[in-house]
Amino acid sequence: MTHTLRRAAHWHRPLMVFVSVMGVLAVGCAIGVLVDPRVLTGAPIWLKPLKFAVSFVLYGTTLAWMLALLPRRNRVAERAATVVVAMGVVEMVVIVGQVLRGTTSHYNETTPLNAVLWQVMGAAIMVLFVAHLVIGVVLLRQRFADRVARYAVGLGSGLTLLGMAVAVPMVLPAQAPGVAGIAGAHSVGVPDGGPGLPLVGWSTTGGDLRVGHFVGLHALQALPLLAMLLARFAGRLDERTRVRLLVVAGGAYGAVTLLVTWQALRGQPLLRPDALTLAVAAALLAGTLTAVGVVVARRRRPELALVA
Repeated sequence: MTHTLRRAAHWHRPLMVFVSVMGVLAVGCAIGVLVDPRVLTGAPIWLKPLKFAVSFVLYGTTLAWMLALLPRRNRVAERAATVVVAMGVVEMVVIVGQVLRGTTSHYNETTPLNAVLWQVMGAAIMVLFVAHLVIGVVLLRQRFADRVARYAVGLGSGLTLLGMAVAVPMVLPAQAPGVAGIAGAHSVGVPDGGPGLPLVGWSTTGGDLRVGHFVGLHALQALPLLAMLLARFAGRLDERTRVRLLVVAGGAYGAVTLLVTWQALRGQPLLRPDALTLAVAAALLAGTLTAVGVVVARRRRPELALVA
């Protein structure tokens, strides 16, 4: 554990400093949730910055680890990562600042100042998206000693971009709730701030676009973790088979991201899918299991791999 922490200290410095600050902020926000009785859009006022801080800790740490996998330093990727840090700082300054002012940060155009801050956040997210795309391209162009790790990093980065993209409907005109000064919403079919699942707050009475956003964003951790699990528990499988299994998992992960987003756009709560949603989910599960079965059945036997 100590050795891992020492190695992490040498990862991309701006990212790791940002992660450390977000960790401290997360603790402060957690205390705020406990001691500050204020409620905003149906949730404790400090819950949103807490969730964003934790998310940035995971995102920043994973991104720094991925950059450390590169066989040699890449200035383009490192500069793009520094841009990610800068945009993350902008995002968190606005979110925390608006909490301190006792108002919302997202979709808030109720005053000229709130509108400017919301537009700044939107611009920051677009720049972060492009910076993440640059990092993903750099990672894909590199040769990794471990092909499974290369596919895990590439798929994870790409699916995270998908997770960012599925949040776009939140700010489209169709999502405007018809309330003066409110420029979007994450709930579909019901007002924001209604009954929701514990902690995450996803609507239990209507669709919620945050579900697909969340699932897609965390592909950055899920795919590399799957690659590690395959290496740990499926080590007898040859590298090609593990790569193929990872590709199947990536395809299924992307399909799930799109499925829960489609479900939300149709106004359905995550835990109350209709028959059509269940049918599509069942078809996706069957297709994934079939693909896994085909890949495993076609794996190279150890003795044949040695002969080859």
